Amino acid sequence: MMSSEKRIKVIVAKLGLDGHDRGAKVIARALKDAGMEVVYTGLRQTPEQIVKAAIQEDADVIGISILSGAHLELIPHITKLMKENHIDDVVLVVGGVIPPQDIQTLKNMGVDHVFIPGSNLKEISEFIKEAVTKKRGQKLERTS
Repeated sequence: MMSSEKRIKVIVAKLGLDGHDRGAKVIARALKDAGMEVVYTGLRQTPEQIVKAAIQEDADVIGISILSGAHLELIPHITKLMKENHIDDVVLVVGGVIPPQDIQTLKNMGVDHVFIPGSNLKEISEFIKEAVTKKRGQKLERTS
């Protein structure tokens, strides 16, 4: 890479007992296409595994895909671990089948944004770029 500017690094993880990862893989591909470095951790990840991966990879973003309905039980554990490990400057996004009434609750827990099925892939990547710049103060590579 010729530039000294750092690419955004995203951890994409399937939290909990979900067995379907097509959406997570679509998002991972779209973020790679937008110039980001993406690490997909695979199915059935625990909050501990996800936060550990974010620390090991020096991630800028944790992207959680969850379809099981356990988001209100599992996400607080992730935000707690992020604070305990001093990585609460990492952008946290959640995607999946999230009831509209739970979106603000998740944001109140520390989630930066919630993406529901049908979210525009370009809008997701643009949100991540802006959120990382705001939260981490990084210069980003131009991908266009």
